[in-house]
Amino acid sequence: MRINYLKSENYTSYGTKKRRIQAVVIHYTGMRTLQSAVERLLYSKYKVSSHYVISRNGKILQLVKDNNIAWHAGISNWFNFKNLNKNSIGIELENKGHQHGYQNFTNKQIMQLMKILRILKRKFKIQNINIIGHSDIAPSRKKDPGEKFPWNKLHKNQLAIWHSLNEKFISNFRSKKLINFNKENMLKMIKKLGYSKVFSINSLDKNFIKAFQRRYRQQLINGNFDQECYLILKNLQKFI
Repeated sequence: MRINYLKSENYTSYGTKKRRIQAVVIHYTGMRTLQSAVERLLYSKYKVSSHYVISRNGKILQLVKDNNIAWHAGISNWFNFKNLNKNSIGIELENKGHQHGYQNFTNKQIMQLMKILRILKRKFKIQNINIIGHSDIAPSRKKDPGEKFPWNKLHKNQLAIWHSLNEKFISNFRSKKLINFNKENMLKMIKKLGYSKVFSINSLDKNFIKAFQRRYRQQLINGNFDQECYLILKNLQKFI
């Protein structure tokens, strides 16, 4: 696997001490061109970076060394982690994003991504439940990598989690209102999946619901936690 190295100005050095990396956060670039995205990730005036960038034709750039902290996650929460920069590797995939014409990810991109994930997973002993999207850790701010990202394909390659339910069967429960369910138990299940800051005592945050749907129920992103979403949530508990 060929990696091209460029040095971003936007990182925090971890020195000779070994950084404890426990998660990988997947992003899309969300800009019209790869060049503009890379420039943004390189130069100090933008104050943002990632460890890796993967172009649509499968070219891999590394901008920050694994042991240094890239500035990619921002205000974020996952399990007990806060502001995940310190604990994670950030990978950007070239894609115009929801603002500029959201695209399908290319096969070359995903194949290269999976190669990197296998290396990182083995190197840092990262659990599949901690290979996540930017919207998972910051649902109120972010949509990436979005509903076109093939999480199921990563799961089939043992690089992420995904439910084991029959898609056609569970679609029968789509848009059907939840009734006679234990709300407290549901919130516990959500928290056990890693979403630690997405609900109040009485209600789920709409942005979280959309993030959950972009991740696990990609056919309909409407912010309503229906029976289909609940079935998926229950099924995902097997990974905990």
